[in-house]
Amino acid sequence: MLLLLSMPVEVQESSDFHLSGDYLLGGLFTLHANIKGTTHLNYTQVPQCKDYETKVLGYNLMQAMRFAVEEINNDSSLLPGLLLGYEMVDVCYLTNNIQPVLYFLAKENFSLPIQQDYSNYLPRVVAVIGPDTAESVVTVNHLLSLFLLPQITYSAISNELRDRSRFPSLFRTIPSGSHQMEAMIRIIIHFHWNWVILLVSSDDYGRENGHLFSEKLEGRDICVAFQESLPIPSPNRVVMPQDKRRMEGLVAKIRRSTAKVVVVLSLDLALYTFFEEVLRQNLTGTVWIASESWSIDPVLHSFFSVRRAGTFLGITTPIVPIPGFSDFRIRRSEVRKPAMDGKHPQPTCNQECDTCPDAAESYNTVLTLSGERVVYNVYLSVYIVAHALHSLLDCEAAHCSRDVVYPWKLLQEIWKVNFTLLDRRIFFDEQGDLPLGLEIIQWQWEDGHNPFNSIAFYNPAEQRLFVATNISWHTANNTAPSSVCSKSCQPGQWKRPVGLHPCCFECVDCAPGTYHNLSEDFECQHCPLNEWSNAGAIQCYKRRLQYLEWQEPLTIIVVILATLGFLSTLAILIIFWVHFQTPMVRSAGGRMCFLMLTPLLVAYVSVPVYIGRPTVFTCLYRQTLFTLCFTVCIACINVRSFQIVCIFKMASQLPHAYSYWVKYNGPYVFVVLITLLKVGIVVSSAMAIPTSPTILYDNENPQIMILNCNINSRKAILFNTSLDLILSIFGFSFSYMGKELPTNYNEAKFITLSMTFYFASSAFLCTFMSVYQGVLLTIFDVSITVINLLSISMGYFGPKCYMILFYPQRNTLAYFNNVIQGYTMRKE
Repeated sequence: MLLLLSMPVEVQESSDFHLSGDYLLGGLFTLHANIKGTTHLNYTQVPQCKDYETKVLGYNLMQAMRFAVEEINNDSSLLPGLLLGYEMVDVCYLTNNIQPVLYFLAKENFSLPIQQDYSNYLPRVVAVIGPDTAESVVTVNHLLSLFLLPQITYSAISNELRDRSRFPSLFRTIPSGSHQMEAMIRIIIHFHWNWVILLVSSDDYGRENGHLFSEKLEGRDICVAFQESLPIPSPNRVVMPQDKRRMEGLVAKIRRSTAKVVVVLSLDLALYTFFEEVLRQNLTGTVWIASESWSIDPVLHSFFSVRRAGTFLGITTPIVPIPGFSDFRIRRSEVRKPAMDGKHPQPTCNQECDTCPDAAESYNTVLTLSGERVVYNVYLSVYIVAHALHSLLDCEAAHCSRDVVYPWKLLQEIWKVNFTLLDRRIFFDEQGDLPLGLEIIQWQWEDGHNPFNSIAFYNPAEQRLFVATNISWHTANNTAPSSVCSKSCQPGQWKRPVGLHPCCFECVDCAPGTYHNLSEDFECQHCPLNEWSNAGAIQCYKRRLQYLEWQEPLTIIVVILATLGFLSTLAILIIFWVHFQTPMVRSAGGRMCFLMLTPLLVAYVSVPVYIGRPTVFTCLYRQTLFTLCFTVCIACINVRSFQIVCIFKMASQLPHAYSYWVKYNGPYVFVVLITLLKVGIVVSSAMAIPTSPTILYDNENPQIMILNCNINSRKAILFNTSLDLILSIFGFSFSYMGKELPTNYNEAKFITLSMTFYFASSAFLCTFMSVYQGVLLTIFDVSITVINLLSISMGYFGPKCYMILFYPQRNTLAYFNNVIQGYTMRKE
């Protein structure tokens, strides 16, 4: 629709689509569905498009323009002393845009000169309002922008029209397509739908808005099951056979789909045949979301039994009641053609519409109940031009100046308009849009109720959706239909994608050690190292810290053994101290026995450092002091074994060497040297391998954390015990060499047993530490330690204490001399 304002013309008696006045307003409407007859090439002659179905909404909008003009003419405060007139032209959808524009741009003599500068050019009109589709608006504005002729569209939503470099003279009184697509998406999100079908008309309107809708979905949890284009029939609704087959396949595809929400971005012309097919295939239970182009179309609303197709929601502009318009819409006036004179050589197109009043009257109840929505946009457009003219002509209370109105001057005034109309503040932003909101409506068919009931409001400025009322769903039990590709996962489950759509997935429990973070649907997050979770968890819990504790049964057993070992060793020390001068004590090593027993007592006392929460001190103690004590014991055993062998087998062969050994306290020198070597090994090991406690994670029982000394401590143990293992081998060898010595000096079987056990247990401990890191490792380590201590204290000293206590007759010098003489006689 075009609303055009021209300079004053001769006042004539009005016809139904023509009214003369001081300023002439022209309008382009879609009143019919097709062009009949031959298109005239002369732009002064506009083709007729009668005899086809009347577009009720187009006539309703045309009446809104007429009503606004008459209201302004009767208002003494706006344009006082001036009258507005109008001419109406039927654009027949898209086929009749260029000729009316050329006519309105022409001068009174119907000529349109070619000039370099149009700043002083006076066309027939000074402003244009409309048409109703973006495609037509672009076509019209390409011509009007050459003259900077203001144009206001009331229903074209294309975002393309916001480009001021391409459309410098264009304004609109309807929110942009971006806001409308956002409102659709918000309503989809509100009802938790994420699986929708997108249908677009196969024209610029459908393609552009479909692309815009898809762009808006990026980053949202909404997927398009499939997108299809609707074939557009000829304006008289004649459907080609191939289009009919295509429509049948499309509806069948919707029936098979699991998506129950269909977004339809199309002009109404493509929908009549489509919904006929929907009803023919009995497609029900679907939610249809309509774009503004057909959301309040009364013809589609009353189309057969369309209510059976499901629930219809739509996006449209809010209701703004216009007092008196409902009665004006169906007012009839005498139809008279304009006079055939120089100014009007022919009717400017379809001055008659015999069916328009009848069609409007038949739909008047629906139109009245639905309220003024797009009608207000047309009504507002007329007032915007009138207020701009009022300012440009310096109108006062009683009169206005009659200066020449150049289009570019009026354009500047339109940018500045700021007034109140029906309690709404009107002004344009920098893109030429008004700060208007959008309503979400639902189609209803109850008698006496608004057929397009408002259920929600979308505020573009705040980008918020306000739901005002409940929806009456056309489903069983009046419940909102579900339209999701996959049902929501339970807490603790992640979504494994199925196919290409992120909305299609299968729910999988999070693995142990992971949890489901609500901010990330498609993967589970790993728990921190000190936490754990069971399968399907939504959060982690602290792992239980585990170490060798005092109340453990194995700990109690080891402590009892260590206590008994300590007491028995202490008893041995006392016995040896009491019987220090006896041959039995001297044959066992004399003073060196106390050098062996003292480290054993210290080693027994060190057992508690293996129990309880490990610390740096206890770990260092384990790594150093115990192994040092044990080395002193083994060194003494080696010296004692070597010395006995030397006395009986090597002293006679190497008398000088043996004399030096005895003279310079060889046994003690050897023990000191070995001890110093051991200290060096222990210190270097402690410096190279940290002794601080570390946390280990048990793969077999991930719910616990094992607090133990450094995981590399097994390397330190192997390094520290290397000298002990060598000494144990030599001790075993010397003991074996003395197996034929006198009974009182033959300790081979006791030392061999102790050394063999120590060697085997050390090797087994290192092997066990390489494959296992649990708490059992600590209890195993301390158990071997206690047993090795017992093997020395009881295996080496036990028999001698037994002889001292129970066979005192064998603990005499005479008995020992007899034993030695017997051994010497056997050797000879």
